[in-house]
Amino acid sequence: MLKLKKIAITGGVASGKSAVCQFFQELGAYVVSADAIVHKQLSSKTNLGQQVLQLFGPEILEDGMISRRKLAEKVFQNPHQLEALERLLHPAVLNEIEEHYKRACEADRYTLFVAEIPLLYEIGAEDAYDVIVAVLADEQIAKARFEQAGFQPHEYDRRMSRQANPTLKAKKADYILTNNGSLAQLRQEVLKLNSILHKESQFS
Repeated sequence: MLKLKKIAITGGVASGKSAVCQFFQELGAYVVSADAIVHKQLSSKTNLGQQVLQLFGPEILEDGMISRRKLAEKVFQNPHQLEALERLLHPAVLNEIEEHYKRACEADRYTLFVAEIPLLYEIGAEDAYDVIVAVLADEQIAKARFEQAGFQPHEYDRRMSRQANPTLKAKKADYILTNNGSLAQLRQEVLKLNSILHKESQFS
């Protein structure tokens, strides 16, 4: 079984993390997203979903399903409820990422293992990764991208209030990808970094 290098991608809201992960996937990496796992786990049919329902009540349901919007509106008004939710979510997400890592290694056909984890440092998960990549974008550019994606401006500030300063994240990271230009430019940066990571793997 091949042991894959574990890469964590982190950064602020609308910095370009998902695009970076997509490019790594095109280059042969196994990619997993913490947000996608949360989306899957927050179903009224999962054990985690049932625990969330017990904690926050049926008012977070919409058409029989847990509404992430209603849940967010509820917990962001109450720091204690947000902490309670995160105590449920974070261990479940990290456990599932580890399951993905085992499957990726067993498949023996991927070049790297890449996990997109926006709150990597905030939840203290950085030590589980060989390499940490921070994706940085100027705040004005990130906000503009966020609004172009159909979100309200105040939502950007609310989401960022949960996160550590992106510049501080970047200082802790092994590599920084600056994403203030086009997707084509970002792809070139990922290509360069992919090459570096493979060279490191050969000598490790």
